[in-house]
Amino acid sequence: MQLNCPMPKLDFDIITLGHGSGGLLTNRLLDSGVFDLLQNEHLDKRHDGAILNLSEKTAFTTDSFVISPIFFPGGNIGELAVNGTVNDLAMCGAIPQYLSLSFIIEEGLTMTEFWDILVAIKYACEQSRVQVVTGDTKVVERGKGDKIFINTTGVGQLHEKANIGTSNIKAGDQIIVSNNIATHGIAIMSVREGLEFETTVESDTRNLNHVIKELLDEFGEEIHLLRDPTRGGVGTVLTEIARDSGLGIDILQTAIPIDDQVNGACEILGLDPLYVANEGIFLAIVDASIGEAVVEKIRALPHCSNASIIGNITTVHPRQVVLTSGIGGKRVVNMLAGTQLPRIC
Repeated sequence: MQLNCPMPKLDFDIITLGHGSGGLLTNRLLDSGVFDLLQNEHLDKRHDGAILNLSEKTAFTTDSFVISPIFFPGGNIGELAVNGTVNDLAMCGAIPQYLSLSFIIEEGLTMTEFWDILVAIKYACEQSRVQVVTGDTKVVERGKGDKIFINTTGVGQLHEKANIGTSNIKAGDQIIVSNNIATHGIAIMSVREGLEFETTVESDTRNLNHVIKELLDEFGEEIHLLRDPTRGGVGTVLTEIARDSGLGIDILQTAIPIDDQVNGACEILGLDPLYVANEGIFLAIVDASIGEAVVEKIRALPHCSNASIIGNITTVHPRQVVLTSGIGGKRVVNMLAGTQLPRIC
């Protein structure tokens, strides 16, 4: 975290039910935290909603964030909520502008924890260049939550060159992943399972909107589809794309970038990296004529040095994803069945 935001002196050390009453304690909590820290011309009006000037083509998304633990190597639930919502807008080909932010807090959350989450939200908003313009706060009884849940809604202006959609995919298109896979899920599991590595595995949570804007500025409609493989991982997202497009997908195991420590942890835990969650990478399906240029562009951008073409679209096996292993064997990649990594986003 790169912000120095001293915590104000508060009357309570923990969140109580009174802080969700809508009365004096609620106002003190919001005044000394949310409003002061996240202030902007829209939020400063302190109304039940926000009046915005939006373009004719506006992207809209909503998401809820539940994760355990709420603090993990490389981040916390606050920046995860902002980044996740910003990235969903970016995958639509939009430039994120505004967010709503709602907290459901369990009685007993410490004020220090809440402040650290708010600071992380402020930092993520500044990095993404979005504003929180409205929100809500509720408090539930101890034992009826999991410290804190966050709901967000985001809106943004569609990039003038964006034409993102499954219907645009065609045979021969190349599939690109922007960086190492499975990092976020293993960062969470390392805390839960007490795994130790030579160096700390940190979550890859980050905003992707600036990277996507640069790609759209240069390549425009030749970028056919964008997806961020969060829950369910790369494998599940690719199977969804194959199902929805009616086309097949071929991928090469040796082309899929993954950190050695993350790969080793997956082996120890018996996990397939293709199904482990990510929070700071994206998949791009692009015209074959620009595949190499897109990878070169992405690799020059922050946190994308391991971008790689991992496969292509085919008509040979419709609606199926087929992986070629390092030794030449082939297997069908199916959608994640059941729960592999609970509470990771």
